[in-house]
Amino acid sequence: MSYGIVPPFLLNRIAATDKPHLARAAQAAQRTLMAPRDYSPRHATLKLSVEGDTLVAETAPSPDRTIADAHNTETLPGDTVRTENQEPVADETVNQAFDGLGETFDFYWSAYQRDSIDGHGLPLDATVHYSQDYDNAFWNGQRMVFGDGDGDVFTGFTGSLTVIAHELTHGVTEASGGLDYQGQSGALNESISDVFGVLTEQYHLGQTADQASWLVGAGIFSDQVTGVALRSLKAPGTAYDDDVLGKDPQPATMAGYVQTTEDNGGVHINSGIPNHAFYLAATAIGGKAWETAGLIWYKTVTAGTLPQDASFATFADATLKVAQTEYGEQSKEVDAVRTAWTGVGVLSDGTD
Repeated sequence: MSYGIVPPFLLNRIAATDKPHLARAAQAAQRTLMAPRDYSPRHATLKLSVEGDTLVAETAPSPDRTIADAHNTETLPGDTVRTENQEPVADETVNQAFDGLGETFDFYWSAYQRDSIDGHGLPLDATVHYSQDYDNAFWNGQRMVFGDGDGDVFTGFTGSLTVIAHELTHGVTEASGGLDYQGQSGALNESISDVFGVLTEQYHLGQTADQASWLVGAGIFSDQVTGVALRSLKAPGTAYDDDVLGKDPQPATMAGYVQTTEDNGGVHINSGIPNHAFYLAATAIGGKAWETAGLIWYKTVTAGTLPQDASFATFADATLKVAQTEYGEQSKEVDAVRTAWTGVGVLSDGTD
């Protein structure tokens, strides 16, 4: 399926508003909900070169980026406007997308020695200026696609590294075996993207866990919105409280778990619970979150042993096993992970 950073329940709220000054935003949200977002996964091809009489596989870890412009149509991929090794262009949206793809590639290679999102050098392509006032950004299995936003609620998506890394991480999850996009496994799918979205930003900024904002999508709202981001791992439920968008519905613990048939069983809502568990583990361990807590989560996701319908408890158990393998059963890292999952109510005291 095709993922989008802005959940459908937010777009529905905007589409339903009758505030005159948000008429353009309402129309934009309606178009966004109806616009096509087909999912079609692409696989990397082996890069080969010839040196003398020898055929050589190229394994140097470097991104291969191509940015296209849809010119506000819904036709993909659009016209190529910047490729790898070309200088920045006049359109800052193009340059932001190019840089964000590269920064995400750099994070995964530097932190986990992962060569692109599939681990095999998948080219990173993106299309900007998709549709008219399009209020979303998404990964469709082949490329990142960015709308420009309506200007009244959303101001654009290419300037947020957490948005770009979040969406590309859906590709990492899919390449690692995937998680069903429904209920708890779907919420884990979203949470994993949030986790590595914020870790990419933290790595890029050189932040420790206590220095980071832990926000996903900071900066994509206009000044008219009462809110700081789409989601907060530090404090789920506090990212926005707006008269049009409503209040951030994410729970931080299982006590607030939302039973719903909307949003594929609340995948963008209940993801706040595993999000907060990661935040608690990372801040308890301290230091640079991608180095320890992030490594535990990364190895859990990419081990190929998670069932596609994994529950929160299944995932929690898996992170504990990875932590024990990496750091020892009596380590502070294991204690931090266990305490985090019990703190959000996914595991009971003494459960591992």
